[in-house]
Amino acid sequence: RTVFELRKARERGHILEGQAVALSNIDPVIALIKASPTPSEAKEALIKTAWESSAVVAMVERAGADSCRPETLDPQYGLREGKYFLSPEQAQAILELRLHRLTGLEHEKLLAEYQEILNQIGELIRILSSATRLMEVIREELEVIRAEYGDVRRTEILDARLDLTLGDMIPEEERVVTISHGGYAKTQPLAAYQAQRRGGKGKSATGVKDEDYIAHLLVANSHTTLLLFSSKGKVYWLKTYEIPEASRAARGRPLVNLLPLDSDEYITTMLPVEEYTEGHFIFMATAKGTVKKTPLESFSRQRSVGLIALELDEGDVLISAAITDGEREVMLFSDGGKVTRFKETDVRAMGRTARGVRGMRLPEGQKLISMLIPEEGSQILTASARGFGKRTAITEFPEYKRGGQGVIAMVSNDRNGRLVGAVQVLDGEEIMLISDQGTLVRTRVDEVSSLGRNTQGVTLIKLASDETLVGLERVQEPSEVEGEELEGEEGEEGAVFDGEVVIDDVAEDQQLDAAADEEPQE
Repeated sequence: RTVFELRKARERGHILEGQAVALSNIDPVIALIKASPTPSEAKEALIKTAWESSAVVAMVERAGADSCRPETLDPQYGLREGKYFLSPEQAQAILELRLHRLTGLEHEKLLAEYQEILNQIGELIRILSSATRLMEVIREELEVIRAEYGDVRRTEILDARLDLTLGDMIPEEERVVTISHGGYAKTQPLAAYQAQRRGGKGKSATGVKDEDYIAHLLVANSHTTLLLFSSKGKVYWLKTYEIPEASRAARGRPLVNLLPLDSDEYITTMLPVEEYTEGHFIFMATAKGTVKKTPLESFSRQRSVGLIALELDEGDVLISAAITDGEREVMLFSDGGKVTRFKETDVRAMGRTARGVRGMRLPEGQKLISMLIPEEGSQILTASARGFGKRTAITEFPEYKRGGQGVIAMVSNDRNGRLVGAVQVLDGEEIMLISDQGTLVRTRVDEVSSLGRNTQGVTLIKLASDETLVGLERVQEPSEVEGEELEGEEGEEGAVFDGEVVIDDVAEDQQLDAAADEEPQE
């Protein structure tokens, strides 16, 4: 601060010094200016002239010849050999003097200000050159502060050390979390979705590419922990607030930027966890029919690189996971069109590194495609590779012991092809169908006929001869645009859209059911 004040004082003193010289030589200065054709020539003449100024010279000599001299000033200017040579800055300041400053009184004021600047410069130099004087100034200033602001301390100083995290600065609020089929994640405030009357069009939850759609959606607190299970049997953790917020029209952030996923790894399930409650479990199922139940608290120790949720055999993938209370029922669906339904208590709790037990016996070449935890009042919607599907009440599916081949959920024949998906739906929801050629159809669940378990189903999507349905997803948010009607015609009282309902041989089905019940368990 003192260095800054000294520089400013010298700059001001230098200007005052030049004006004092001019006023001491007022008559020659006025004559020189009047004789000059232009201001620039007058300025040059002032600079070239060697001026007499005994009063200024005496003051400068008392203060020190370089007291008011700026550090960057050329040596040819200033006091030299008893004469004074004006600098360009001083000459310009003289030309800008107002006439009233030429009076005797103004001359005295200018000299007084100049003397005051010299005294100030001298004091600043003493402070910078003497540590003792510097400490005196600091003490004086602190005493002034104490006298003016010295009241009783109001801040309480604690011994405890508080470590703030990012979460401490995030307000708690309900947020909508979405993950698209293409692996993009984002959150939005729940308030962005206003309640609507039945039949409303809703609001679009995301802007996605033509071949993408929302695969996972849930509402969670901003501080809720999300367990994300991957196809490779690993579990990752994210706080809701760690997923970036984005507008409804935005696609969101790629999950590979948030989680250390491998190039061929994808998220199959997203589960919100407030507390790792004792007596609750994570129930998992793989494509090869293996199931596993692990206590929820086994997943409480988080790691940034993720943890193994279950060991997978070569070529196997985790298809689904769910939080249960240990007393639920489980339904497993195979691409052969079979389903098995059993009590969760048939599967004992295992450690996190265990491989699990057989949940469904699969013939060679078949795989598990869906795991559902039945909810009261819901229905099961199934879809086949050739674009056929149906809704079936959960009560239509009998309960057996785990490990059997199951019973027919939907006929798998040349007409239908393999079963590609099974989802649990409620009236008013929507489903998304996707083919291997990128065709997407989004339609209302209410428009799919409710049929018995032993039926082939109705047309959900018209496919080309070389096109196959590969995906079925439950859409958990309403479309902004009303969906298209399904292909085919609908008759009275829930008639099917395309083709006839086909009833399988009941006797054959009963034999399969009995066989599944009699098979040995692991």
